[in-house]
Amino acid sequence: MAVAVKECLELQLLEVEMLLSMFPKKGEINLDEDAVPSVQCYLRNTDGDLPPQLEYSIAIDVGEPKVKVELQVLLPHMYPHVAPQLFARSDALHRQQQLQLNAGLASHISSLDSGEVCVYEAVQWVKDNTLPYLENSKISSESASKEVVVKETLHRMWIYSHHIYRQELRKKIFDCAKKLNLTGFCLTGKPGVICVEGLRENCEEFWRVIRYPNWKHISCKHVENIETEKSIDTLRLFHAFEDLQFQAHGDYGLRNDYHMDLGQFLEFLKQHQSGHIFQILFGVEGKLSAK
Repeated sequence: MAVAVKECLELQLLEVEMLLSMFPKKGEINLDEDAVPSVQCYLRNTDGDLPPQLEYSIAIDVGEPKVKVELQVLLPHMYPHVAPQLFARSDALHRQQQLQLNAGLASHISSLDSGEVCVYEAVQWVKDNTLPYLENSKISSESASKEVVVKETLHRMWIYSHHIYRQELRKKIFDCAKKLNLTGFCLTGKPGVICVEGLRENCEEFWRVIRYPNWKHISCKHVENIETEKSIDTLRLFHAFEDLQFQAHGDYGLRNDYHMDLGQFLEFLKQHQSGHIFQILFGVEGKLSAK
């Protein structure tokens, strides 16, 4: 098994090196600076733990005038002997067109021979096949603009985790929320809680990004949808994406025994018209202690 993984990771590094030479401009490939060194370190000593799966994105120009399409890539350790996980997204595409584009991409990749690297093949397919979806999106936007009343829906997700500690994970959570214009909070400690609110497609994209690839103890406990003829900003309970931390029970610091103060958290929820969420998250009714 170890030999097979080693061969796969060597092929993945060769493919990344090829892609970097083909997309040399700044911003064309977004790859964490520690990703490749982690794999190289494992290849020098395969007795250690497997490195994180390689994850990066490629910015692709499509059509005239140029429209940016981002191809997000996640490589299982056994790629190319198993299929890569690919997702193409663009601000110029509506959610349905984006789903159709990705269904076509998945179908194409599944038709290729197993064992061959195929990320560049995926890039070419996106470049050659996205234009019709962009044109349909433009037509849909023009039709929608003629509607007299346009309703928007605020989507709010309440996410529970056994714990949230790691700085790199917290950075990923905050960067993703900012990028997708989501408000809410991330509560650090044990247990950990995340709330995001914004457009539905942005919340779902946030959920897809943060839970992947290896976050096992996490679940979306509750979802709220509120429709309005005004801006969804009028329905937000939070005005930013907050870094929420409460005093621990005891002087532990941010370690695995850092249990957050649930009483303080309940008070915070009530201040944001969300006291009912406490029972949904923890299975018990929250009660504030007498002061």
